Amino acid sequence: MRALIVDDSRFVRGYVRGLLEEKGFECEEAADGRAALDLLHGEKDFDIALVDWNMPVMNGLDMLKRLRAEGFSGIKVMMVTTEAENDFIVGALEAGADEYLMKPFDGEAMQEKLAMLGLTED
Repeated sequence: MRALIVDDSRFVRGYVRGLLEEKGFECEEAADGRAALDLLHGEKDFDIALVDWNMPVMNGLDMLKRLRAEGFSGIKVMMVTTEAENDFIVGALEAGADEYLMKPFDGEAMQEKLAMLGLTED
């Protein structure tokens, strides 16, 4: 399994990478939506993208909309963000997100979401 971690925080990227690598994922990282799209154009075999909302250059929602508009339908997208208001959650799901995980979170919460997406065992 391959994961793309998209967050402007190096700390968050490292934390998420550690959780995913424990589950056997191979991970790539990007600090903003534009860099993530560049990676996706080069390698279309990611199983999941874990995407922050608030980032410079291109935010997570704009990245998600572009990703889906460009036909990347096979990749699961989990928004991983501090945006907890219902409007943000609904907007992300309507734009094509498969799951939504609110920061802060722990390994158990991440595992539950990955299992819900069919990417790991319970």
